[in-house]
Amino acid sequence: MLVPLYEAVYDRLEVGPASSVLGLGCRSGLALLLAAGRGAQVSGQEPREELRELARDRRLRVCAGARPAAAVPRSAHSLVTVFDQLPGAADPGRVVAEAARLTLPGGHVVLAAWGPQERCESAPVLDAARRMAGRTTARDPFELSVPGALEDLLAPVGLRPAGSGRVSCPFAYPDLDSAVRGLLSTGLFEPAEEFSGAPLVAKELEEALQPYLRPDGSVRMENVFRYLVAERPR
Repeated sequence: MLVPLYEAVYDRLEVGPASSVLGLGCRSGLALLLAAGRGAQVSGQEPREELRELARDRRLRVCAGARPAAAVPRSAHSLVTVFDQLPGAADPGRVVAEAARLTLPGGHVVLAAWGPQERCESAPVLDAARRMAGRTTARDPFELSVPGALEDLLAPVGLRPAGSGRVSCPFAYPDLDSAVRGLLSTGLFEPAEEFSGAPLVAKELEEALQPYLRPDGSVRMENVFRYLVAERPR
């Protein structure tokens, strides 16, 4: 669903054979695969074993976390992306600090988050994750969508803003079941599943998706994502 976001960033930063790209929270590695298709050297970090396995099935170098040693052949990169990890992160500042640490002087960090809540049709659906999480550590996925929120993460880790943009990223699924499974796979519903139970969360999601169900049985929600490009000074 975020391919338009990935492509917009890679176009803007002219990702190609001279680029070394590290994806933090790279999930199954689709964004890295697209960068590799442009000739970039790519690697990733992903804490969830099942997602790492999917990335490795794509012949991508992906490790579990900090200082990945042999799994990632460089200690610093010209571009570090945080496409999926910030919404719902327990400590966004720590994620950005790690991205800055792994970026070469003169290189770039890209942070991404949901766009304005009023421009994201998925917002009412994602609200089910918050409502069903009880008093767990679930965070508002739109917490970093307010003006200046992403920018505030830069200065404490020595990064400076170098541009931003908004990209339309529709969430489209062939049927209701695919939509439920796809949204659950984002990780945003994990606290809700732990607190309320997976079957109840899935049922709530089905109900929340009804307004976006089309006559042919497909599901489509129009969304906007925002990215922020930051530079590590030389």
